[in-house]
Amino acid sequence: MSVDTATVAKIAALARIKLTEAEVAGMVPELNGILAWVEQLGEVDVTGVEPMTAVIANTLRLREDVVNADPLTGGGMRDAVLANAPAAEHGFFGVPKVIE
Repeated sequence: MSVDTATVAKIAALARIKLTEAEVAGMVPELNGILAWVEQLGEVDVTGVEPMTAVIANTLRLREDVVNADPLTGGGMRDAVLANAPAAEHGFFGVPKVIE
């Protein structure tokens, strides 16, 4: 696949990039070089290679999800916190309706 000046001008217009005629002419060989490189990637034999999302196998480090019951460091104080709320409903902060 190759591009010409009309294609580069159309891509620039779609991307809302203002290019002069000289800049458009300079972009044609650059884009053609990129497309040639992408075509080379299609020639690589990948039979037997499993698809992957990253080069290095990553796993998320998770901590145990527990509520800290110590009242000084947090957790276990829902009723005390909601006592300061102007409107508490079903164990949550009540807020006024914004959208009708």
